[in-house]
Amino acid sequence: MDILWTPWRFAYVTTADGAPRPGIPERLAAWKGDTGCVFCNLIASVDHAIASGMPAEEAEVAAGLVVRGKHCYICLNAYPYTSGHVMVVPYAHLDRLAGMTIEAAHEMMDLARQTERVLEQLSRPHGLNFGMNLGKAAGAGVAGHLHLHALPRWAGDTNFMTTVAETRVLPEDLATTWKRMREAFAGLT
Repeated sequence: MDILWTPWRFAYVTTADGAPRPGIPERLAAWKGDTGCVFCNLIASVDHAIASGMPAEEAEVAAGLVVRGKHCYICLNAYPYTSGHVMVVPYAHLDRLAGMTIEAAHEMMDLARQTERVLEQLSRPHGLNFGMNLGKAAGAGVAGHLHLHALPRWAGDTNFMTTVAETRVLPEDLATTWKRMREAFAGLT
């Protein structure tokens, strides 16, 4: 029998209710506010940590915040389908595209275009999935705050673990993915 050790998955099965992930520096997790939205909480907790004296990069890696734009940001999915799974998220708490300003919508698409370049450079996938689920009936895990998923895909990347065991095995931890992506975004011209 092969044993695949994925200790970071323990955080998901024990704190899927939104509690802070293990490994998040205490000053970042110290933010006690709750907006009721994981995406709004992410930005508020990072900003709180930075205002409390934590270096910005330390707070951002802890939260998985890869890129900040004027209207939107890119963050790692804390429970990814595959390594490199990120989301482009508007700062505004909106549940519909129609509610976005034109500037925010344009920035969201520009960040998605940059994400395409970064994922192709880092992961060399055979394809990419980009998508949104608007509303709970459409499959949105966070129905109140729209977000655009982006993730690399490979031909033949099928595995019994996903379909039989409802488990995914990721070859790279989130901190490593964050570092590689952060560097790749910084290198875009």
